[in-house]
Amino acid sequence: MNAIENLNITGAKILFETPIVLFGQKLVITESQVNSWIVILFVAILCKVLTHNMKIRPESRRQIIAEFIVEKATNFVKSNMGERFAGFAPFIAALMALSAFSSLLSIFGMFSPTSDLNTIAGWAVVVFVMITYYKLKGGLGGYLKSFTQPIFVLTPFNIISELATPISMMFRHFGNICSGSVIMTLVYAALSTLSAVLFRWMPGALAQFPFFQIGVPVVFSLYFDIFGSLLQAFIFAMLTMMYISSAAEDGEAARAERKLRKQNKHRKQEE
Repeated sequence: MNAIENLNITGAKILFETPIVLFGQKLVITESQVNSWIVILFVAILCKVLTHNMKIRPESRRQIIAEFIVEKATNFVKSNMGERFAGFAPFIAALMALSAFSSLLSIFGMFSPTSDLNTIAGWAVVVFVMITYYKLKGGLGGYLKSFTQPIFVLTPFNIISELATPISMMFRHFGNICSGSVIMTLVYAALSTLSAVLFRWMPGALAQFPFFQIGVPVVFSLYFDIFGSLLQAFIFAMLTMMYISSAAEDGEAARAERKLRKQNKHRKQEE
């Protein structure tokens, strides 16, 4: 039972404090921030390597792989958002890459930035700003009026629903990745305890050796660390595309309605 009793699950560790003071508190550098920059640097280097010295006609495997990724990302965005949103492919691809590689850090024993609510909150806020931008393209009046639809009484609920969009995206991603990390930690602790109980009759250090931690955790890791990480990256990207394309449609509908009202008003003035 020692492994379970001594188990201590914590969030991102604070590596050091900075002299910068904000709102009465010193800014700190956490394990999550450092690992996030490691992932960003890795993705940047990977892109640089794959796209280095490209030719009009592919002559290397690197360029073939790069073109394959670009093609798949573009088709993925087009199929879910429409042809006119093809320019979103780099953003969606970057979002999926950061999410997937950040979550996969847990395989190497590093703290996953996606297990930190602050990381996912930042992504969700960026997506929410983009959603709001496309809705505001229909006009500020139309955007505010949408909160009163279909009846004015529902305004508070519509406002809550609007604010719930980034919150739901944030907690869905964070909850799944963080819970996976916690479960894997518990699995390791349980296997260590089981080994200690079943092999306590063995002599010396062999009685304390965690035999069951060899190979067995791989089965669980395939789901919680690999499949779960890739799945959550895919879901976050899908939600991003769905919300942005829906906001663009709402903005266009509001703009078209406003244009029609102006035309009708102008026609009545001429009559």
